[in-house]
Amino acid sequence: MLPGRWDQLLHLFLFLLFVSFTLLFLHIIFPKLLLGHEKVRIKRSAELPLRFRYDGTFKILQVADMHYGNGIMTRCRDVMPSEFWHCSDVNTTRFLRRMIQAEKPDFVAFTGDNIFGPSAHDAAESLIEAFGPVVESGLPWAAVLGNHDQESTMSREELMTFISIMDYSISQINPFPMSPEAVTEAAHIDGFGNYNIKVHGASGSELANNTVFNLYFLDSGDRATVNGVRTYGWIKESQLLWLRSMSYGFKHAEAPALAFFHIPIPEVRQLWYKPRVGQIQEAVACSSFNSGVLETLDSMGDVKAVFLGHDHKNDFCGELKGIWFCYGGGFGYHGYGKAGWHRRARVILAELRKGEKSWSGVEKIKTWKRLDDENLTKIDEQILWERQS
Repeated sequence: MLPGRWDQLLHLFLFLLFVSFTLLFLHIIFPKLLLGHEKVRIKRSAELPLRFRYDGTFKILQVADMHYGNGIMTRCRDVMPSEFWHCSDVNTTRFLRRMIQAEKPDFVAFTGDNIFGPSAHDAAESLIEAFGPVVESGLPWAAVLGNHDQESTMSREELMTFISIMDYSISQINPFPMSPEAVTEAAHIDGFGNYNIKVHGASGSELANNTVFNLYFLDSGDRATVNGVRTYGWIKESQLLWLRSMSYGFKHAEAPALAFFHIPIPEVRQLWYKPRVGQIQEAVACSSFNSGVLETLDSMGDVKAVFLGHDHKNDFCGELKGIWFCYGGGFGYHGYGKAGWHRRARVILAELRKGEKSWSGVEKIKTWKRLDDENLTKIDEQILWERQS
């Protein structure tokens, strides 16, 4: 072999050796320098868009007020004396796992006070533990904040940012701008956690690529002061403007919608004197300021029901201007409750109408609750909305 050929092979060998060591450095050394010995891991994303099942159903599990603290070290509140010494956040985790296994939802909606700030030593760690069962299940999920989430080591913006990057989460900090004009609009929306999730028709149906169901999530705030008096937060005008614009864009589709937020609006107090399904066991804790949420929802026409948290001992549904307002009922064991009154969760089921050849639009929306007892007892099943035409 010619001497020049040996030189070429030697240079090639040295080049390959250099590339190998470079890749080894990037794969092992560089991630450790950046992340304290942790390798980079990409978020596991939910399969989108959300869509109805082949049987024409879409099921949502609502989890209200987990009030998660620090796991096994966090004691339960308002349980029977015989339960207290072996009761902790672990009971909340176990209940969530049981609900996922029993109901097999398509989507899980967390409606605030997911963690209890004063008891959470590290907000990120508490969030990971609180949402752990739904992440383990691989189900798509989304959350809004309550009035207690930010009382630990993260601001509301930081909390929603962290929640949005968790595995299988489809939460958003605020609406994703779809145009240059929308960038300014999104930047001026109050709060953190205002977004819309679209649900498409069943695979193989005529509406498989169309939005047939909408889920609106809103940040109802935490605390505020009105005329020098401390009160709860409320949904602001900028959020309502965004909500109206979203609804207007879907009017042609005639897609019914649901809304999810934490703090009830003042009109929910009127339900004390109206027919309802479920129990009222405490006063409605809401803002002293009425920002016009009910009027907005009424004018939009697509929102058929609103799902709330905040008041743990209320689990009722009541109707205002043709819109149902439903409490989830207290879910978490570190949140206040009532000894002997089981923690509970709400389930929402939407059903498609059967057409001549395939499923069409949403025909019916139902709800019920399950208790965290031995049998996960199902109670208070009712129809919230049914298409008339």
